[in-house]
Amino acid sequence: EGISPPQRILFPPEKICMVWQQRQSAGAGLLNVGNTCFFNAVLQCLTYTPPLANYLLSREHSQTCHQRGFCMMCIMETHVNKVLHSSVSAVVPLAVLKVFRFIGEHFQLGREEDAHDFLCCTVNAMQRACLGASSDLDSSSQSTTIVHQIFGGFLRSRVICFSCNAISDSYEAFLDVPLDIKVRGFAIVLQDIPRSGSFQHWVLCLVSRCEKNVAASKRFTVHCAPKVLTVCLKRFDCFSGGKITKIVEYPEYLDLRPYMSQADGEPLLYSLYAVLVHSGVSCHGGHYFCYTKASNGLWYQMDDESVELRCIDTALRQQAYLLFYAR
Repeated sequence: EGISPPQRILFPPEKICMVWQQRQSAGAGLLNVGNTCFFNAVLQCLTYTPPLANYLLSREHSQTCHQRGFCMMCIMETHVNKVLHSSVSAVVPLAVLKVFRFIGEHFQLGREEDAHDFLCCTVNAMQRACLGASSDLDSSSQSTTIVHQIFGGFLRSRVICFSCNAISDSYEAFLDVPLDIKVRGFAIVLQDIPRSGSFQHWVLCLVSRCEKNVAASKRFTVHCAPKVLTVCLKRFDCFSGGKITKIVEYPEYLDLRPYMSQADGEPLLYSLYAVLVHSGVSCHGGHYFCYTKASNGLWYQMDDESVELRCIDTALRQQAYLLFYAR
């Protein structure tokens, strides 16, 4: 409702499988080749994203890909198969390293980069690869790639005029949800969004019916929920680069239903499967590592080449930067 139907379906949604098709212990760690911990941590979180891994392990993409030159989906397919089928404890993520500058022109090997920035650029590069020559499609059709169907959703912004009660809705696609943690913690935000107006604020805007600037409320809700919900806890000050080190609680299981445009209905349950952590005092340095849930249901700490078994309680007590939840 409110969003135009796609002219083309680029990937059949019924072919996306949220449950691991191959069950095994964690795969190989990733060797650090010089300030590449951010790179390694993001790649491990993507490798253990069940619907993406299922598709890449099937090698379906490379069998039908006609793209010339750089294709991020082919690269990720090679990488994920190498990591999960490796007979050694750690590998060099060579396939992705070779195309590092194609993922983001501003990235430089040997320089510490921001993990969230690298994640966004990687997912966007996979989306472009899925579109191929179809980038001129309408936006609704572009959202039917396997990448957007896994990571993407739509937010609804609703403005209600206090003068004439007119309602104006607009919709925006998203691939992750950034949360400001300066004021409140993640657990509190999730509990209080519908009541406190954490997603709602008063604005002055031009309402066409009133033809003047009037007071209005603006509230964001999730209109179409993603299969994989990626949350970025905004730990870095955009001016100083300093880090917000406050403790933020985050749940293992999450019901997204209260934050949907259609808040009534069955629970919309998500389960945590990866936590990316930053240790250090600023965005200009420090170290990235992650905790991921492998297909055998066990949690592992992945710190470059080191892969060690951990319990869920340890994964839930980290200074998280990125959180990954699957439907």
